[in-house]
Amino acid sequence: MTKTAAIFPGQGSQRVGMLAELAGESDLVRATFDEASRAIGRDLWQLVAEGPAEQLNQTRWTQPAMLAGDIAVWRVYCERGGEMPLAMAGHSLGEYAALVAAGAMALGDAAAVVHERGRLMQAAVAEGEGAMAAILGLDDLQVEKFCADSDPARPVVAANYNSPGQLVIAGSRTGVEQVLERCRRAGARRAMLLPVSVPAHSPLMTPAAAGLEQALESVEIGPPVRPVLHNVDLQPREDADSIRQALVDQLTRPVPWTGTIREMVARGATTFLECGPGRVLSGLGKRIQRDADWLALESGEGIVQALETQ
Repeated sequence: MTKTAAIFPGQGSQRVGMLAELAGESDLVRATFDEASRAIGRDLWQLVAEGPAEQLNQTRWTQPAMLAGDIAVWRVYCERGGEMPLAMAGHSLGEYAALVAAGAMALGDAAAVVHERGRLMQAAVAEGEGAMAAILGLDDLQVEKFCADSDPARPVVAANYNSPGQLVIAGSRTGVEQVLERCRRAGARRAMLLPVSVPAHSPLMTPAAAGLEQALESVEIGPPVRPVLHNVDLQPREDADSIRQALVDQLTRPVPWTGTIREMVARGATTFLECGPGRVLSGLGKRIQRDADWLALESGEGIVQALETQ
């Protein structure tokens, strides 16, 4: 039985020029971007290839562009003989890519949903009022306490448990800056604001939930061919309504990425394939499970390495 797991990155891995090398090797890359582009009425490949970066980094464009990038990498891997993994998971937005790769959603449907998801998230919080920040080098419980002690009028919560010693917080900008200062005084190795204005995975995203639920109701969802571990509770789902609810709940709940990787290891995974642009998840993974193999498939060379492990 395979000991491979597939993981799909989300926002933060995008960059102008991403996947250019792989696109030069396989027409599937451009074809995949074209398929996603038709669903939202914008040429995503042109945006990714030429920029400007300011537009690519706008949430409503980042999300469908990253989804297309993840699935492009996945399709090239499969076309070249890649085997189906024992399980899949995605980091936040990447969960949609995992569901597409597992056959639960069509790419065009998922692209339309995440485009709307990005728009709803941006609309939920006024520009400049929300923030996210990364804290490195403190115990999770200590950061959680700083968040819990923040002013209820300026809520801050733990949003992404990325790896041991790396926690992302989200909430009101003023509250996040206050928690950052407490973390610095407590001896954090790094405590820095992230270049995003949308406080994802926090209660401030609640206004976006109803719109996302409506968008998800309009698309067909089937049972995944492989287990997809959802961010909300690390459990797979077969039922369409249950999958929809997990995706809606994900908006306001934290991403337990450390727990996700450990759950995949418990299921037998020893090799992890990062299917998408960049190497962010591979870097995090090496801090979570040092003795696993971490392969980034954004290049043809990376895919060859993955195929050699089968």
